[in-house]
Amino acid sequence: MSLLKGLSVTGKEFVTPKITETYPDNRDNLPVAPRFRAVLELIYDAEGNHRCIACGTCERVCPNNTISLAISTRETWDGKKKKHLDKYIYDLGSCTLCNLCVDKCPTDALRFSNDFEQATFTRSKLVKQLNYLPDKPEPEPTEEEKARILAERAAKIAAAKAAAAAKKAAAPEAASAPAKPAADDPAAKALAAAAGDPEKEARIRAALEKAAKLKTEREAAKQADADNK
Repeated sequence: MSLLKGLSVTGKEFVTPKITETYPDNRDNLPVAPRFRAVLELIYDAEGNHRCIACGTCERVCPNNTISLAISTRETWDGKKKKHLDKYIYDLGSCTLCNLCVDKCPTDALRFSNDFEQATFTRSKLVKQLNYLPDKPEPEPTEEEKARILAERAAKIAAAKAAAAAKKAAAPEAASAPAKPAADDPAAKALAAAAGDPEKEARIRAALEKAAKLKTEREAAKQADADNK
């Protein structure tokens, strides 16, 4: 019985399509899984522009220090400082293909290609510069756009100053206002209960003042005893 079962499995394998790849003969049409991670690359669009803003997030999250960024600061037309990516150095030899750099990139500027043929004879060739295309000058806004941007910025600054001035003006009024007693204060509860009865309220206030005076005298006596010692 077992012999027949083994022969049936063998017979099925005779007609099963072969899955063995004849690499490298089929290098041009070798099927590779789309999710296979081979090497990190910077995404360029059809016009040769990338979306990297030189924030350094990928460099910070990389567990193996595989990524090294050379960043400079440039001044824009309106006097602001802006980071610029000079070199994006990536060492495939120490990369663990963990995909953290791709996941954490705020602008989706990175991806892993599935080009698995990355073997070299020297480790130095595994170090790649991902921003390999020459930089293009950023388009400068027109005079109308510049005027609009400056006007919006001035309006925001004026609104912030007005809000700060209003807050500063309201601060003395809040400081001069009498402090409200806490809701769980026994004295406050007693005064609230005596509301509408002036005579009772006067007795309670007198008792509170007497208690405060006795407390002050007691603290002064303690301080005098401490000083004499």
